[in-house]
Amino acid sequence: MATAPASNNYHQAELDKFAALANRWWDPEGPQRALHVLNPVRLEYVGQRLAPAGLAGRHVLDVGCGGGLLSEALAKAGAQVTAIDLAPELVKVARLHTLESGVQVDYQVKAVEALAAERPGSFDAVTCMEMLEHVPDPAAIVAACATLLRPGGCLFLSTLNRTPAAFALAIVGAEYVAGLLPKGTHRYADFIRPSELTGWLRDAGLQLEDVSGLFYDPLRQRASLSKRTEVNYLACASKAGG
Repeated sequence: MATAPASNNYHQAELDKFAALANRWWDPEGPQRALHVLNPVRLEYVGQRLAPAGLAGRHVLDVGCGGGLLSEALAKAGAQVTAIDLAPELVKVARLHTLESGVQVDYQVKAVEALAAERPGSFDAVTCMEMLEHVPDPAAIVAACATLLRPGGCLFLSTLNRTPAAFALAIVGAEYVAGLLPKGTHRYADFIRPSELTGWLRDAGLQLEDVSGLFYDPLRQRASLSKRTEVNYLACASKAGG
C-alpha cells in the first residue's frame, strides 16, 4: 500500500479496509451499494440547505471522499469541488472514474488538518460523510472543517448514532445477517450521538442548523430523509458572517 500523508488522526487498519474495496467502489451492486443508494439523498440535502443558489458555482470540499461518489455528484450539480482522502488507492480510483465520466474534481491525497493550515476560509461548503466514526479524534476533523469554511459557509456531516437500534441495524443486521456491508466496517464504540456532535460543532465556532434522520431500506434499496435519528443521521452547521 502507498504511504498516506503524515497525519495522526487516522487508523491505518481503517485506511487498509476501505482501500481494499477501491476497485469495486463504483459498482452499484458491490460492497458499497448502500452508499450508492444514500448518495442522491445526501446530495439533495446539501443542495437544499444551500438554497436559493444551490450548488452552482459554489466552492465545495468533500472530506473523506473515498472513491468519489459524492464528489462527482456535487460537481455534476455545478459545484467546483476539491476532494481529499488519506487512502491513495481510493483517490486513484476516483481520478480514474473522472476520465470515464468527464466530471471535473480536484482529488488530493491529503489530511483535512493539513489542508486547513494551507487554505483557511476557502470553501462555501464542506461535506464529510460517513467518516467521523472511523477516526480517532472526530472533534479535530470538525474543527479543521470549520477552519476551511468561509464566513457564512456550511458544514454537512453524516454519521451513525450510538444507540441499540444502530448496533442492531448497522452492525448486526447490515454486516452479519444481510451481508450488506463487509464485516468489521463499523465499531459501535465509535458511533456518535447528536449531542456529542453538537458540542464539537459549538467548540469549532459553528451553529447547528439541522439534524435529520437518514433512512435506508436495504430490501427495496431506497433511502430518504426521516425525523428518526436513531441510526443514520445528517447534520448541517453554519459559520457566522458572510
